[in-house]
Amino acid sequence: MKRSEDRILVTHVGSLPRPATLDDLLIRQEAGEPVDEALLAREAAEAVRSVVAKQIEAGIDIVNDGEQPRVGFQTYIVRRMSGFGGESKRPRAKDMQEFRVYARQLAQRLSRRPKVANAPQAVADVRYGTLDEAKAEAEMMRAALKAQKTQPLETFMTAPSPGIIATTMLNAHYDSHEAYVMALARELKREYRFVVDQGFTLQIDAPDLAMERTMLFQDKSLAEFLAIVELHVAAINVALDDIPREKVRLHCCWGNWEGPHIHDLPLADILPLLYAAKAGALSLEFANPRHAHEYPAFKRSPLPAHMTLMAGVLDTTTNFVEHPELIANRLCEAAAAVGDRERVIASTDCGFGTFAGSAYVAEDVVWAKLAAAREGANTATKRLWG
Repeated sequence: MKRSEDRILVTHVGSLPRPATLDDLLIRQEAGEPVDEALLAREAAEAVRSVVAKQIEAGIDIVNDGEQPRVGFQTYIVRRMSGFGGESKRPRAKDMQEFRVYARQLAQRLSRRPKVANAPQAVADVRYGTLDEAKAEAEMMRAALKAQKTQPLETFMTAPSPGIIATTMLNAHYDSHEAYVMALARELKREYRFVVDQGFTLQIDAPDLAMERTMLFQDKSLAEFLAIVELHVAAINVALDDIPREKVRLHCCWGNWEGPHIHDLPLADILPLLYAAKAGALSLEFANPRHAHEYPAFKRSPLPAHMTLMAGVLDTTTNFVEHPELIANRLCEAAAAVGDRERVIASTDCGFGTFAGSAYVAEDVVWAKLAAAREGANTATKRLWG
């Protein structure tokens, strides 16, 4: 895993906007409607080629496939694992319960979206099937890279944590939440290992480590929730098994929606627990207004020497294009908090295309934001290196 040895590197969290045709095909496929699978594969491959080219053009150092072939960052796993069926009844976030007018507006804005609150549930032992879809996705990425004259510094692929699967596709089979999460961990190990064996850095998407405080576990005490976080981190480590930590980056967030977020727990409460993950980099939100102030948490709980901070300097829920000077300010603040400029990478708060058909930010604005991140990182480099 690269560090910012002589300049601030730029990456992002993973998902990028999909073309409308691909959005439609993925949502219809998930709904069980007949779709032209060959057309879907062609559209996905073309979308991967496009986003790889645009990332390189924007000056992104560490790129991926934008999760173009996936209907959702975690719900796609239902296509690769058996044991799911029926429909989960996921609790509404506290934001949605407390701010009813906001909730209605959000529902109207995202009127057509994949299965998230009503994803399938675990109704039998979960089993990972073939790696065919993972192999196809890796091939798309390799083909896209081969088509580029300029190669990125590094590439990554994402995969969901056991915990976010367990809190989205709820348990209707196992004796306990712990048994379910650990079963998922043992099965996800195959996909994690595959990604690394293909030469990609593995990013684990684990919003459950923060977001679920206001969702599935909103009725738990803080102590009870922190115990759940410990369990979920332990499950991640089981799934990572013997994968070197320098091949793993861990993303944690409070939920990728434009909302009040007044019930989010502070970063300081969970930061020491996140350090227990077998990861070489930690991706956190610092651009949105509820968490932009939290850099001092690293003074109380210093970032371990083996970890790099992927600091969110772009908000992924608004169409404001952050000024490069603001981005530079955020990166310098991150470097000061970490105490090491080489262990800071510019990133986004979350993904820009978390679910098909559910993007908050217009595609052309996304690329302007990422270009601004590159410019801001260059400015921060001048300040930090002279």
